[in-house]
Amino acid sequence: MACHYVTRAEGIGRGLGVKSLDVHEIEESKARRPDDRKKEEARALLGLLTSLRAENFIAFDELGEPLTSAAFAEKLGRFRESGTQHLAFILGGPDGLDPDLCAQAALRVAFGRMSWPHQLARIMAAEQIYRALTLLAGHPYHRA
Repeated sequence: MACHYVTRAEGIGRGLGVKSLDVHEIEESKARRPDDRKKEEARALLGLLTSLRAENFIAFDELGEPLTSAAFAEKLGRFRESGTQHLAFILGGPDGLDPDLCAQAALRVAFGRMSWPHQLARIMAAEQIYRALTLLAGHPYHRA
């Protein structure tokens, strides 16, 4: 399902100058303690962000800012207007994201105050990226 939204976002994104939306996964840490798992996963994510030449990243994190879809679209529009070429979106594993990694994010976004399984969060992230691009393109996808 997330792939469906990624494909749709790529289609509408071309008209906005979005060249591609690539999905990458890192291996879940096998460390025993949650904090150690988050730190190990943060190192892997930072390595991936570096290899992708990501200038900025948005962290989908339960302690992030709960935004409306329109506000999220506006923030993505600002990245585009500022000339950001490579923007990444990251989701944590079952333990969430390392606080030090989140501190480096250009933006932290929460999907409300509830906890969501990783697979649902991936779909929600992909759908919100698609919705934001649709709003930026001036299509009436958003309903209040």
